[in-house]
Amino acid sequence: MRRSQKFEKPQNRKGTLIQLGGYLMRYKWQLLAAITLTIGSNLLALVGPLLSGYAIDAIELGTGRVDFSQVFYYAAWMVVFYIGSAGLTYVLEVMMIRISRQVTFAMRKDVFNKLMDLPVGYFDVHQTGDVISRITYDIDTVNSSISSDLIQVSSAVITVLGSFLMMLAISPQLVLIFAFTVPASILMSRYLVKKTRPLFSRRSRKLGELNGFVEEMVSGQKTLKIYDQEEHTIEKFNIKNKQAVNAYYNAEYYGSMIYPTINFINNISLACISVFGALLYLAGAMSIGQISSFVLYSRKFSGPINEMANIMNDLQSSLAAAERVFALLNELSEARDTDTMIDLSSVKGDIVLKNVRFSYDANQVIIKNLSLEAEAGKLIAIVGPTGAGKTTIINLLMRFYDTQAGTISVDGNEVRGLTRDSLRKSFAMVLQDTWVFHGTIFENLTYGKENATMAEVVAAAKAARIHSYIAHLPQGYDTILRDDGTNISKGQKQLLTIARAMLLDAKMLILDEATSNVDTRTEKKIQEAMRQLMKDKTCFVIAHRLSTIQNADLILVVDQGDVVEQGTHAELMKRQGHYWQMYQAQFE
Repeated sequence: MRRSQKFEKPQNRKGTLIQLGGYLMRYKWQLLAAITLTIGSNLLALVGPLLSGYAIDAIELGTGRVDFSQVFYYAAWMVVFYIGSAGLTYVLEVMMIRISRQVTFAMRKDVFNKLMDLPVGYFDVHQTGDVISRITYDIDTVNSSISSDLIQVSSAVITVLGSFLMMLAISPQLVLIFAFTVPASILMSRYLVKKTRPLFSRRSRKLGELNGFVEEMVSGQKTLKIYDQEEHTIEKFNIKNKQAVNAYYNAEYYGSMIYPTINFINNISLACISVFGALLYLAGAMSIGQISSFVLYSRKFSGPINEMANIMNDLQSSLAAAERVFALLNELSEARDTDTMIDLSSVKGDIVLKNVRFSYDANQVIIKNLSLEAEAGKLIAIVGPTGAGKTTIINLLMRFYDTQAGTISVDGNEVRGLTRDSLRKSFAMVLQDTWVFHGTIFENLTYGKENATMAEVVAAAKAARIHSYIAHLPQGYDTILRDDGTNISKGQKQLLTIARAMLLDAKMLILDEATSNVDTRTEKKIQEAMRQLMKDKTCFVIAHRLSTIQNADLILVVDQGDVVEQGTHAELMKRQGHYWQMYQAQFE
């Protein structure tokens, strides 16, 4: 067996149990009822072996010497007790299923709410498939454990204690056998569990990685096929799949050693009981019925121990899954607004960045010492080579990230002193990566303004040059868009997102390559319409096609995190600097 790497070891098993217990305690009265049913069911079942011993003692030595009235009497009571135990067990099972359903609902709700509170940076470093795996597979694994394993564990505890007390009452001498076998079982269980625990954590993680890879490949199918990467992707999938399968196999294989090992020790105890029970019978210290009852109780005593060893794999798998879920829940949420923060109201749109420094990690500074001013109502274009920090500027304006040094202010208010909601609602934003959800076109367009009228929606759609396309659809604005708008083109999706942004009453607009998926003719029409609709609004436009920003009030040329040039198109062309070189390279 390969030695588990350090990072594969579970880090906070105690904390996981405490958090899981917190979910269960939300339903403490139902749990109390379940515990009561568990106790009642197991106590009724524990009476059976005692009555069986009484029935056997009604059989005397010799042919035909049986007191059938006594046998039937005790047998009848055994049936009554076992029926009662089965009935309580059924009610218990139903109750635990309901509790697990409620816990699963609450946990999944909390995880999704947490995803809404997490900063953008979390999703930049975590695979989407892995996040989905936590909210689906991992929570389902925990749910399965709550509905079944908890019942078995609680029943095992009661059965073991009850059986021990009954055996102690029948023959204290024979109970001494368990003074050797039980510690051996416990020590062996702890040893094996300690060895297999990291394997179950690795299994959950590898499955999450596999899901993340599959999600990426499915979403990028067209690109994959364009570059003829099917075979290479299959090879990479096979590696990921093999790692996941091997992790699953190792966890199950080494976990499967627990049950036969513990069962072997318990069978040794049964053999010892048979030998020493016979000696006690010969000495007149026990009857045949008592020996029979003791053997049955010993099986009830050792059976749960065997079961515990068997379900230990499931428990470890569930705890490993719970660790992944709670690791997400314990992530730092986006910083909450404080009482000292103010709402940004009566927005004009004056934006100033002064000596801004920012890096996503300590090893690479993206923005070194950036200063710029954007006057209200002006169209500001940001251009520069890839990796110069253009999109990072937008992330800082929206406070998806905060600066490490320097200040950003809107209308004279430093953004750290503004509530995030009021700041972000002051911006309308259209990204290069378009996003629409499963729903009608009307619902998608009114996503940021749910009270918008049909007239407003149509006006925005006309301005974005998408109304004609929508009007020719059979259901018009009631047409259902499938997941991520797979039933429309990328250009049409981008026009929809532009129309959605136009509906907002925001005083500031951000366009990050917003027209990259439309043709040049349509782009010019949209620019004209936007210019008209966004009058008196501060607009930030990130563009690679310099032909689309020639009418900008101010063009900022960003390179290596600094503004190296700024001015109008005509002014920058006269200087024949960075902008002029970019322009010449693009139009040669």
